[in-house]
This record gives sequence, C-alpha cells and structure tokens, in this order.
Amino acid sequence: MGEHFRSLSAIIPIILQRKDGDALILLHRRKNTGYKDGMWDMAGSGHVDENETAKMAVVRECAEELGIDVKIADVSFAHLSHRVNDVGGRTYYDIYFIVNEYDGIPKIMEPDKCSELKWFKINDIPNDIMDIRKVVLDNYRDNIQYSEIIEM
Repeated sequence: MGEHFRSLSAIIPIILQRKDGDALILLHRRKNTGYKDGMWDMAGSGHVDENETAKMAVVRECAEELGIDVKIADVSFAHLSHRVNDVGGRTYYDIYFIVNEYDGIPKIMEPDKCSELKWFKINDIPNDIMDIRKVVLDNYRDNIQYSEIIEM
C-alpha cells in the first residue's frame, strides 16, 4: 500500500485591537516569500512545526515575526480553511485564530519577508489583500467557521 497523502498546516492569527470604537486588524505586506509578494496578509502567519500544536505555533510565530508575547489562553479558534491548489501546488489546512490580548508593541522582526506593518479597520481592509484572506474575513464576520478554497 502506498504512502498517505500529506498536507501542510498553517496558522493565521487575526490580531485585533479596539481604537475609538473601531475594530482594527493588523496586516503586513509580503516580501521575498515567493507567494503573493507585495500583497497584504494577516500579520504573524506561518507553518505549524513538528511536535507543535496550532496554538503553540501562533505563540511562536507572533514572537518571531512581530516581537509580541501571546499566551495560549488568549488565542481562540476562528476559522478553518481547507485550501487546495489545483495547479500542482500544496494542500493546506489554514487555521485562523483570534488574538485580542498580547504584551509588547508589534513590529517587523523579519524585514526580509515583510515590507510594511499596519493596522486597518476590519471593515475597510485594503483592496490588495490576498483573496484567500478576504474570503476568510468575510466568513469570520458572518460566523462561518469552515471553508474550502481552490486556488487556480
């Protein structure tokens, strides 16, 4: 019997804050990653490493990429997206988590992979955000916790 198909897991934190009555989301502009460079993405996203839970990955990636301290207790599930690339790419389970509380001030810790970091009103995100992230934000606002995305 052949080997089972393997897929990857990624975590994508939805880092939120309130300011003047508005909900703001932290986004970063991708650079030199080989995937959707130049587009806005949710800040602090990354892969789940071996022997690591998804929430542990959120804590690690937020520290590595943004220099902030997130506690596992402050990470809550928001959405699961099964993403398939139909042109020979990888299959991912993208796990989105809400992060409302953290210590520190987010900053660019990996300038080779990120050219900009900025807060946006969650209902007024930039047009050049990655399509898959826009879909998930729409689902999050509509309380839809699962989606399937086929990238062309």
